[in-house]
Amino acid sequence: MAFDRVWGDKIRKTVILDSSAILMCFEFSVDWERELARLLDAFHIVVPCAVVHELQILAEQESGQKKKKAQAALKLVCNYETIDEVTRAADEAILKIAQRTNGVVLTNDKELRKRLLSHHIPVIFLRGKKRLALEQ
Repeated sequence: MAFDRVWGDKIRKTVILDSSAILMCFEFSVDWERELARLLDAFHIVVPCAVVHELQILAEQESGQKKKKAQAALKLVCNYETIDEVTRAADEAILKIAQRTNGVVLTNDKELRKRLLSHHIPVIFLRGKKRLALEQ
């Protein structure tokens, strides 16, 4: 499991993605990898299996643009490490992984943001449809 690690002379932060963050790059054309590099320098992206499961459901049950975005998101997450957590609820899995890894969560879900911040977990979110912001 990737915790905060020294990567060269930088601290490598674990960034946990939720489904809204993954879909964000297709909805708003945000290059969140470049934005993460701007905010964190060095990072390691992980995706909870519960989030992958959410995307699979969207890809199967939705139609039109939502279905296409979910399918594209599923292809994108193949580039990142997936982490299995005991719970099937994505928000709960994200919270547990963030606590265990001392990670940062990338999300656009307002309720999840509030919950994470109440547990003192830093959150990265979309601001102005083009840039990411870090809230601690």
